[in-house]
Amino acid sequence: MQVSREKACTIWFTGLPSSGKSTLAEMLEKELRRRGRYVEILDGDVVRTHLSKGLGFNREDRDTNIRRIGFVCHLLTRNDVFAISAAISPYRNIRDENRAMIGNFVEVYVRCSLEECVKRDVKGLYKKALAGEIKEFTGISDPYEEPLNPEITVDTLEEEPADSLRKILNGLIELGYLKADASDNGRTEATKVAGVEATV
Repeated sequence: MQVSREKACTIWFTGLPSSGKSTLAEMLEKELRRRGRYVEILDGDVVRTHLSKGLGFNREDRDTNIRRIGFVCHLLTRNDVFAISAAISPYRNIRDENRAMIGNFVEVYVRCSLEECVKRDVKGLYKKALAGEIKEFTGISDPYEEPLNPEITVDTLEEEPADSLRKILNGLIELGYLKADASDNGRTEATKVAGVEATV
């Protein structure tokens, strides 16, 4: 398959833990690859293991982690690669700092109620945070600052994953980062595969 060289961007997913960022990022990656685009995901947990090992969760360390992700996204995007960040990135000013550095930046707010995120948490981290076993946990003992003007907002409590993906793709088309193809008239190839089996 010939890979197109159209303008790429950084797609910055932000939201509470267990809101659905990683699921949607992986679905979007598959769809972008199907459309012949270069794409890389920077998942928060993976970055913590390989790029930000040793950093803690106080504000300074969180900011350093998000700046590192932003810098990698900047390098990828300027070389025509879609960079997908799927990190909590709780603080608004650092997200805006990365926006200014990267330029071609699409913020996707993955909205979900705290109550629903707690229910979805298979790792039991919210339970530990509520019990005081984890300090500085976003949404419990540390703040999450919602985006003020995100390019795209999805609601994973109200929407199926396939519907959220379609909303993101439509947003990228409207912003000029993707061209519409035949699948955009109905369900995308990714949603056909994912269907209602995808989870957030």
